Amino acid sequence: MTGGVVDDVPGGRSPALATVLPAFARCAERTADVELADVLPQEVQLLGLAGSRERAQSVTVRRCAQEAVAALGASCGVLPRRASGEPGWPPGLVGSLTHCAGYRGAAVARARDALSLGIDAEPHEALSPGLLGLVASPEEAAALRSAPRGVHGDRVLFCAKEAAYKAWWPLTRRWLGMLHVEAELRGEAFTVRVPDASDGEPARLHGRWAVHDGRVLAAVTVPAP
Repeated sequence: MTGGVVDDVPGGRSPALATVLPAFARCAERTADVELADVLPQEVQLLGLAGSRERAQSVTVRRCAQEAVAALGASCGVLPRRASGEPGWPPGLVGSLTHCAGYRGAAVARARDALSLGIDAEPHEALSPGLLGLVASPEEAAALRSAPRGVHGDRVLFCAKEAAYKAWWPLTRRWLGMLHVEAELRGEAFTVRVPDASDGEPARLHGRWAVHDGRVLAAVTVPAP
């Protein structure tokens, strides 16, 4: 594991999330939530949100989704929340949302280009004590010792597996735990293997990661056949 660090470029830059996505995908990101006064009644109704903090966060990440869809040359209203918690994307589009402290992001692609997308953002800091054993196998943990200096490989591994799950779920509707998969980080790319994948399910999920502005960003794309 020897890369994945993106330098901060001030002013007029493309979304940092674009560095981990394929060229056919579009994305948008924000570092501040919309004001509650700007939240539309239909957004509250569709999302069914009660708490003001959750409301602002969910609306903001969906505003990112609308911006990403517009960058793709399409349009959409407020993305509804399905019973499973995932957003309901317009027909012909696939996408993913993510949020962490001080960051909201969305990525989208046309279904003709990708079967699914999964993105994740996490603070670039070490996992809390005891959490690594719930995320990584002993072999994965040992491999993290080769992480570049200044990179929290344990957090990158966590982020990669989260992105993989977000790409996996829309295709299979099957839950995956952190220790149900095996991740290998190679430079700024990674592969997540699903040992018990069934016929028609992707046995390997490929993605890219980067560290930018104190956050780890990861994206997995399952290309269309």
